[in-house]
Amino acid sequence: MIDIAIHFTFGCFGAALLMNLWKILRASGVGDRVLALDTMVINVIAMIVLYGMWFKSEIIFESALIISMLGFVSTVAYTRFMLRGNIIE
Repeated sequence: MIDIAIHFTFGCFGAALLMNLWKILRASGVGDRVLALDTMVINVIAMIVLYGMWFKSEIIFESALIISMLGFVSTVAYTRFMLRGNIIE
């Protein structure tokens, strides 16, 4: 029964990734694209956690943590670049 739930959740997050990709391609401003990209990172992290639940592997959860830190830092850096024009002061 849990396999059915995990497959359904994979499908939902896959649809969310496609909707975010559509928003990235069709957004009017750069800020909307950054938010859609950040949401894509969150969806990918959720899919990695689901993959770890499916295969019952703890190492996959650690990779999800690393990717979440990378996603946060990249969003902050890109936002700083949009606002100030440089990343490092």
